[in-house]
Amino acid sequence: MAVFNQSTADVLYIYQQLYNVVLNEGPISKLAVVMLLSLFFMYMNGVMFYALRSKRVFIETPRYVLFAHMLLNDSIHLVFTSVMYCVGLAFLQLVTVACAFMVFVSGATFRNAPLNLAVMSLERYVAVCFPLRHAEIATQKRTYLAILLIWCVGSMNVLIDLFFRAVMDPNFFSSQLFCTRERLFIKAWQLDVFNALNIVYFVSVTVIIIFTYIRIMITARSVSSNKDSAKKAYKTVLLHFIQLCLCLTTFLFSTIEQAAAMLGKSSLFLDLRYLTFLFILVLPRCMSPLIYGLRDEAVRPLFIYYFRCGTGKVKPSVTVH
Repeated sequence: MAVFNQSTADVLYIYQQLYNVVLNEGPISKLAVVMLLSLFFMYMNGVMFYALRSKRVFIETPRYVLFAHMLLNDSIHLVFTSVMYCVGLAFLQLVTVACAFMVFVSGATFRNAPLNLAVMSLERYVAVCFPLRHAEIATQKRTYLAILLIWCVGSMNVLIDLFFRAVMDPNFFSSQLFCTRERLFIKAWQLDVFNALNIVYFVSVTVIIIFTYIRIMITARSVSSNKDSAKKAYKTVLLHFIQLCLCLTTFLFSTIEQAAAMLGKSSLFLDLRYLTFLFILVLPRCMSPLIYGLRDEAVRPLFIYYFRCGTGKVKPSVTVH
C-alpha cells in the first residue's frame, strides 16, 4: 500500500538512510542522557503522584485529582515517546498493530495534556468566581467524568485513524513498518484532519485559559476579602498558560525533523533531532511537578518527604485551603 504522498515518502526514506548510519556509529552517550533524564523526571512524577494518593484529602479535592491525572498522563506520554525514540534511533521495524498501540497512547496523552489544563483552569475559575457553588459544581464524581471526557476527546481522532488503517490494510496485524504517526496514514485527508484538529484543540484551550485568567484577575482586584486565594488562583492559571505554550512547542518537532532530514546530512540531522527531542518533547512534559506541585504549600512538604524516601523525622501534616 502506497504512502499517502510522495514528499512524506521521500522524507521517511532519508530517515532510513540516516538511521542506518547512526546505527553503525552507535550514539550511546546521547541515548543515555535522554533515558536518564526521562527516568529521573518519571521518578519525580511518580513521587508526586504517590504523595497525592497518600492523603485522603487530596483524593477528594477536585484540583488535586486533576493534578494527579496530569502527572499520570505526562508520565505515560514520556514513557511511550522515549520508547519510540529509542526504536527510531535503532531503526527497528515493528509490527503495525504494535506501532498503532504506541502511536495511540502517545497521541492520546499528547492531546490530553492541554485539555486537562483547560479543566483545571475552569475549576479554579469556579472556585474564585462562584465560591458558594464550588462544592456543588466541582464534585468528585464530576471531576472523574471530566477526566473520562478528556480521554474520549483526546483519543477520538487517533482511534478513527487507526480503525481506518485496520479496515483498509489487510496486513494490519502481520506487516512491519518504521513506527511513526505518518506511516499509519494512508490518505492525504488524514494528515489534514490531524493538523486541523490540533489547531482546534489548542485554540479552544487557549481561549478557555485566557478567559478564566481574565475573570479571576478581575475578581481578585474587586473582592474585599480572600484576595490572597484569588491571586494564587490567577497565578496558577498563568502557569497553565505557560504549560500550554510548552505543549505547543511539540508541533515544532516534526517540522524541524523534516527540514533537517531533507538536507541529507546525517550529523546535522542527528544533532537537531536529539536537541529537539530533548528540549521540545521531553523537558516540557517534565515541568508539571516543578511549576505546579512544588509551589503548592500543601503538596511540597509531603513531596520532599517522599522524595527523600521518608528519611525525615516527622511526616508532614496536610492542610488544604
